[in-house]
Amino acid sequence: MTAHGPAAVIVLAAGEGTRMRTATPKMLNEVCGRPMLGHVLAAASDLRPQRLILVVSDLRGQVAGYAREHWPEADLVVQERRGSWGTGHAVRMVVESVGVIHGTVIVLFSDTPMLRSTTLARLAAEHEAAGAAVTVLTSQAPDPTGYGRIIRNEDGQVSGIVEEADATEEQRALAEISSGMFAFDGELLADAVKRVPPARATGEEYLTEVPAILRADGHLVGSAFCPDFDEIQGVNDQAQLARARRVLNERLLACCMAAGVTIVDPASTWIGVDVRIEPGARICPATQLEGRTVIGAGATVGPGCLLRDTTVGAGARVLQAVCEEAVIEAGAMVGPFAHLRAGCRAPGSSSQQGSERGPSAHPPSAASASTWQRKES
Repeated sequence: MTAHGPAAVIVLAAGEGTRMRTATPKMLNEVCGRPMLGHVLAAASDLRPQRLILVVSDLRGQVAGYAREHWPEADLVVQERRGSWGTGHAVRMVVESVGVIHGTVIVLFSDTPMLRSTTLARLAAEHEAAGAAVTVLTSQAPDPTGYGRIIRNEDGQVSGIVEEADATEEQRALAEISSGMFAFDGELLADAVKRVPPARATGEEYLTEVPAILRADGHLVGSAFCPDFDEIQGVNDQAQLARARRVLNERLLACCMAAGVTIVDPASTWIGVDVRIEPGARICPATQLEGRTVIGAGATVGPGCLLRDTTVGAGARVLQAVCEEAVIEAGAMVGPFAHLRAGCRAPGSSSQQGSERGPSAHPPSAASASTWQRKES
């Protein structure tokens, strides 16, 4: 991998995701304040690839619109349905659209929000260190049902990937599975993907056929192991989406606590990826922090709070409150049972003039919070 990262990262986002049963495309369902696709693109961008390519089903659709707004650096490629489909077909559309990509090409799915950029960096590094034609990202599955199994020869090298429908009983007992994500030599990929045969049952072209094609050509097929099985799991329904939210939320809270933030009850505390909490802050139970909320050092938020795009100054106290696009100054006290609407400012202790129920007193309602703002202006 060069100093600028792999030659390209391709993210496949043309699937329909009908099992999610929402009007929102599957990959745009949010996990901790960011669409699943956004998590994958963020992990890919951390690699600093020379090209970031997103495969979509329609340039006028919601997925393409999201990419243009939030990831304008991504090249969009349409996977047109021309009697075929599948992951192999999607990558073939990329080759036909942008041409042969020279260097390491990583292929990812848009519904794997738990995937870490460090795992992708290790995949690329191990691929290039081995000089492999293709390197598959594998993991150990507690229950491998539904996954392609990794077949190894006597030397421990990957000899193939067998889909469950085609596996023998002995092969189905294997626990090492293919994530379906790969690092490729771009030139070899461009040639091999044109030779992927359509599956007998569905007529789809599967990218998992490419390793076998390259191995038959005499090239090395490598593997990189992901010890955290959660990372490589795709999200296909609401139950899996809820679990992904829990896993990512736990990661975010762990980072906060490691930095010196007190999280009294992690099980009832939810934060988004863009929330910033300074060391020394205290987050009490049943609290949800969303958007670009910022919590200052020494501030206490909760229990029972929902803050969205709100700034809380150092040493402030917020109790049983809903605050949206508000500013709570240092030392202020807000709540209980307060609602601060967009644009509202709660003055801090430095703004008080000695009155017991001055501007920083507990707001009984949103109306009083708005009154404070008018008095201060």
